[in-house]
Amino acid sequence: MRFETKLPTTAALAVMLALGSIDGRTQDLMPPAPHQNASSSSLSGWVLEYTDTYTPTPVPEPEASNAAPTETNSLIDRLANQFTWTIPERPRTDQQQRWFERHPDYLVRVFERARPYLHHIVSELEAHDMPLELALLPIVESAFDPFAYSHGRAAGLWQIIPGTGRRFGLQQNWWYDGRRDVIAATDAALQYLRFLAERYDGDYELAVAAYNSGEGTVDRAIRRNRKAGKATDFWALSLPKETASYVPKLHALVRQVRSADERGLELPHIDDRAVIASVATGGQIDLALAAELADISVAELYALNPGFNQWATAPKGPHRLVVPIATAPSFTQQLDALPANQRMRWKRHQIADGETLSHIAEQYAISTATIRDANNLRGSMIRAGQYLLIPTATRPMSDYTHTAAARLQAKQSRNRGGGKRTHTVTAGESLWTIAQRYNVSTRSLASWNGMAPKDTLSVGRKLVVWQQTTGGVADAASGANMTRKLRYTVRTGDSLDRIANRFRITVRDIARWNKLDINRILRPGQRLTLFVDVRRQSS
Repeated sequence: MRFETKLPTTAALAVMLALGSIDGRTQDLMPPAPHQNASSSSLSGWVLEYTDTYTPTPVPEPEASNAAPTETNSLIDRLANQFTWTIPERPRTDQQQRWFERHPDYLVRVFERARPYLHHIVSELEAHDMPLELALLPIVESAFDPFAYSHGRAAGLWQIIPGTGRRFGLQQNWWYDGRRDVIAATDAALQYLRFLAERYDGDYELAVAAYNSGEGTVDRAIRRNRKAGKATDFWALSLPKETASYVPKLHALVRQVRSADERGLELPHIDDRAVIASVATGGQIDLALAAELADISVAELYALNPGFNQWATAPKGPHRLVVPIATAPSFTQQLDALPANQRMRWKRHQIADGETLSHIAEQYAISTATIRDANNLRGSMIRAGQYLLIPTATRPMSDYTHTAAARLQAKQSRNRGGGKRTHTVTAGESLWTIAQRYNVSTRSLASWNGMAPKDTLSVGRKLVVWQQTTGGVADAASGANMTRKLRYTVRTGDSLDRIANRFRITVRDIARWNKLDINRILRPGQRLTLFVDVRRQSS
C-alpha cells in the first residue's frame, strides 16, 4: 500500500537538495555506497528537511479553482506495473534486498527527493523505448541529489565524470556544469546507456555495469573469460567490487518497488504527470530576476536548475530555465515583455594603474574569461584608463543560495567535530601533501572542501581541516600531535566495540575512518585504518 496526500501537485517541487551534499555522499544510502555520501534527511510535514543549512519552502499553490479535483494516477505504481526485467535469485541481490528491508524509510526519502525529476526521466525512457527500470538508477548513483559530487569527480543525479560529460556534449565551465543539469544530464546518461546496450547486444546487466566502471573494464573482463572458456554474462565476470555490487543494487531496488504492496512498503504518491517545464530564455539572465518573474524563490529556481554555478545563466547557453509547469505560461509572457538589456546588470569599470584582469575578476567575484568574453578581449592585456563592462548580480550574493561559492561555504562551515583549521594552499601543494601534514585522510580533506581527491589545487585557495582532539587525530594547534596511524588486521572474535575499547577510540570514528556500516559484521583478515593517541594506550 502507498500513502496518498491531498497536497497540490506543485508542492512536489519543494523537495530540494541540501547545500552540504555536493560531495555526492549521503549517510543513509545502502552500503556499500561508493558513489553516494550526502547528509541524512527526514520527512517533516511535506517538505524534506536536511541536516545542512538549507531548508526548502513550498512552491506557491496555483489559484483556487471551482473545478472538481481530478484523481491522478501514481507514477510509482505505473513503473512497478511496467517493469519487464526478470530479476534472478542471486546472493548479491539478496544481500542488497535485506538492507532495504532493514531500512524501510529509505525509499520514502529518496522518492520524495525525486518528485520534481522522476516524471521527466520516465518520459525520456519511454520516448527512447528503454527499460523503465533505469529510472531507478539515479537512486543507486546519487539518491536523486542533483548536487551530488563523488570522490571520483562524478557529479549530478547520474554521477557523470568530466570525460564522459564532454563525450556526450555536456558543457562544464565557470558558469555552468551540464552534469548537474537534470534535463541535459538525463539526455547524456540515456545516450550513454543506449550506446552500451547496443555494444553488449541488448544485455542491460552488462550495460549498467559498464555505466559504472566504463566499457573498457567490462570489455577486458569479457575477454579474460572468453580466453578461459568461461561464460561472459555479468554474474560470471570478475569485476571491481563496486561494480560487482552495482547491478545487484539496481535489481534489489526493482524488486522493492515492484513488490512494495505485498511487502507492506508505503511509498509516496507521485502524480503521473509533468510538474516541470523547460522555458527558453533567449539569452543570459540573472537568476534572482528569473525567480521573481517565475514567482518562486531563488532557492527553488536553483533546485530545478542545479547546473548553474553562479548568479546568472551562462552567457553562451544553455538559454533555458526549468520552472514549475503551473508558472511556465506567465514566466514566458513576462520574459517576452522584458527587454534584453534589462535581463542582466552591468557595471562600467575604469582600469586603475597596476590593475590586472585577475585583480578585477577577483574584485567582482567572476572569472577572467567572463571579462574577456564580455569585452571581446583576446588576451589579458589591459591599459589604465580604459573601461570594462562587468556583469554583476542584481541582489546581494547572500540571496543566491546555491551558487558554487555558497555551496562550498556551507560545506566548509558544517561542523565535523573537533578543531577546525584553515589552510592556505601554497605552490607545489596537493590534497595528499596537505592531508599528510595534518594527519587526516585525503578523501576526508577533499570531502570537507567539496572536492575529489584527484582535483587540482590553485595557489591561495583556502581549505578547512577538521582534526579530532580526542580519540582521533590530535589538534595540531596544541603543538603536541601524539596520534599515530595504525593498520590493524581483524582477528577471529573481533568486533568494532572490542577494537574501540582496546585502543580507546570510538566505534563511530572507526566506521568513519574506514567507511564502514556499523551494523555489518567484521571479517577475520579485514584491514582497518586506526588513528590512535599513544598517550592513552599506557594508562
